[in-house]
Amino acid sequence: MKAYFWIIFKMPMKNPIILCMFSILLLGCETDTKLTFENTSFKGGNCDTCADIKVEVPRALDELKIAKSINSVIDEEIIYTLKFDEEVEVSTVDGAITSFDNSFQDMLAEFGPTSEPWEAKVNGKVTFENMNVVTIALENYTYTGGAHGYFSKVFLNFDRRLGKEIEIHELFDDQMGFLQLAESKFRMIYEIPQAVNINATGFMFNKDTFHLPENLGYTENGIELHYNQYEVASYADGPLKLVVSFDEAHHFLKKVYRAKSK
Repeated sequence: MKAYFWIIFKMPMKNPIILCMFSILLLGCETDTKLTFENTSFKGGNCDTCADIKVEVPRALDELKIAKSINSVIDEEIIYTLKFDEEVEVSTVDGAITSFDNSFQDMLAEFGPTSEPWEAKVNGKVTFENMNVVTIALENYTYTGGAHGYFSKVFLNFDRRLGKEIEIHELFDDQMGFLQLAESKFRMIYEIPQAVNINATGFMFNKDTFHLPENLGYTENGIELHYNQYEVASYADGPLKLVVSFDEAHHFLKKVYRAKSK
């Protein structure tokens, strides 16, 4: 790239073609630049009666609108996961950690010691990034007593140009076409004959109709559709997922949100 700049600067800048080339090169450098992320960790109190809380998520360091949006949405998701008492106002991750532990302490005070402390784990990573889209995946686990804890995965997709989170419906020019493709692939992966009801083999889609999951996001392999536990099946079935390659999804996505398969 330095060689190109040297050649351009040596040429007469009054030439409109040269000016155009220079602008394209500069624009290309800006849009191809990846955001700078740094892992940030939070922990709960370190005591025998404290809830076990660990959070590790990427934090965007750039002074850009998109970076601030990413950090804000991630914080909101962490707060939503950890906030146990709906009556308590929480606006920070540290506050959410305190809220979760306080609820555990209230439980201990009312029912006495327990051999299994409450747990909350949040781990995040960047699963995809190009000049238009950034996707963060958060894997959450909480245990607040009972037979088992609850695991969930959340995809957060962001528009780099607009500096905001993308809602699922905003990704598509033809969402119905993508839905039909996804259903066909889901039936094939989970061995449901194409001609029978989507719930014929034990799934629990609302109104016996296939639908997209609450979470889907960009990964290096394509668009992952992730159904969390209880969303369309029993807890025992665990989370369900399928991946639609970018080549398969190409014609259904809005042009700006298309990506290339590797």
